[in-house]
Amino acid sequence: MTTKFKRALLGGGFAVALGLGVMIGQATADQPFMHRGLGLLQQARATLAMGSDDHGGHRVAAIRDVDAAIAEVNAGIAFDRHH
Repeated sequence: MTTKFKRALLGGGFAVALGLGVMIGQATADQPFMHRGLGLLQQARATLAMGSDDHGGHRVAAIRDVDAAIAEVNAGIAFDRHH
């Protein structure tokens, strides 16, 4: 992975996290811990994606697991909004 690509990927990840934060900011004050956790997971994913070494497949597996955690947090947020 080239340095230029890594920087673009990191910038994109932060832009997504920032955009989501702005979009959900005031409307989601009722679930501050879920949203904080979501933002931290998104930052972790962006950081993991910057790595170039495979680490025996563990980095890719960690990204997959973080993606699953992000999906679960989003599902929990959606559930709470409807119940």
